[in-house]
Amino acid sequence: MSADRMPPLADETLTDAQRAAAKEFAASRGVQLFGPFVPLLRSPELLSNASAMGQHLRYRSSLPLKLSELVILLIARQWTQQVEWQIHHPAALKAGLSPAIAQAIAEGRRPDGMDEQESAVWEFCRELHTNRAVCDSTYATALSLFGEQGIADLCGLNGYYTLLAMTMNVARTPTSDGSTPLKPL
Repeated sequence: MSADRMPPLADETLTDAQRAAAKEFAASRGVQLFGPFVPLLRSPELLSNASAMGQHLRYRSSLPLKLSELVILLIARQWTQQVEWQIHHPAALKAGLSPAIAQAIAEGRRPDGMDEQESAVWEFCRELHTNRAVCDSTYATALSLFGEQGIADLCGLNGYYTLLAMTMNVARTPTSDGSTPLKPL
């Protein structure tokens, strides 16, 4: 991968709005800017709103954390987004996602052994990204398992983590250790 196009900004170059957004981020998350939020700092209001949306989707979604992390891994694979995978692969395993399911996703194939909810999430995400919509039967399955709020949260997770993946791919944001855990498909 080529050099980081949007590396961290030097403190002395920050505008007041950027400084405030970075401070707000650190206060709300307990960490300094990292990953996708480094390039997003170029648009401080976008950074603040994206961070708030991410906090909701990650920690206050109606979906169990394991399923949210499954969505994130599917997005990371869809976009071959190394940073997203590096951050969320361990989080997905910690949340209870099977290592075999994560490995199948990394390899770009449909995992065997998914439970009903995992299978519904996988199909919903696959259709959404392949067809730009979901068919009636996929919608009905998701509705029966997760309700309308769950479907809204599934759409939100897909959109939000796609935004982050696109941002990091455009910026060429490197992983923290320079690794590339996802191989091209």
